[in-house]
Amino acid sequence: MIGVIIPVHNEVSVLEACLGHVLRAASDPLLGGEQVRVFVALDACSDGSDRVARAWGADTVTCNERNVGAARACAAHLAMDAGVRWLASTDADSLVPEHWLSAQLACRAEVVCGTVRVTDWAMRSGYVHARHDRHYQSRNGHRHVHGANLGVTAHAYRRAGGFAADSCGEDVSLVCRLQQLHACIAWVAHPCVITSARHSRRCPGGFSSHLDQLEWSLPV
Repeated sequence: MIGVIIPVHNEVSVLEACLGHVLRAASDPLLGGEQVRVFVALDACSDGSDRVARAWGADTVTCNERNVGAARACAAHLAMDAGVRWLASTDADSLVPEHWLSAQLACRAEVVCGTVRVTDWAMRSGYVHARHDRHYQSRNGHRHVHGANLGVTAHAYRRAGGFAADSCGEDVSLVCRLQQLHACIAWVAHPCVITSARHSRRCPGGFSSHLDQLEWSLPV
């Protein structure tokens, strides 16, 4: 069984689209009918995200951490207890492609680190898009780590101690520990996940903070 884990904090405006894409990936014929379950950690939600998650058939766990690392760990714990063999992680503001899960498994690695792509830059200053594209490596062999596009075997996840309860960087921390354990890691350009360019005040840390830094720097 494959488990998809999603941390959620008041994401009612985007969660339905996220789950729709995840369920499409879950029905990919290339998975050979293997069961896929979605595990959503509802972290201090007060906007109806819980109703959306349950309406789309997700298994849910409630926490009050206001911490993406802790929430992602809660979702992973629920999935591990259910007996999954593979954990695929994404975010509520992200849209996974149709072959997301089958492409991760096709890498035949213990860990798959994928790329992300922004298609709507409207909420950012004009030069942020160009600056991001100048430095981002959309190729195999990149060294980007995104919680929005990450896969790991249950065995490797357990061996590395799982996601840390960090307010940001829990995905990078996990991959660093897996590197230290000499896990087999695939750094692949595809499958690529579409994500948002929202500001970190909405969701502190990670990719959004990276874009903030690009925006706060003087344009070149």
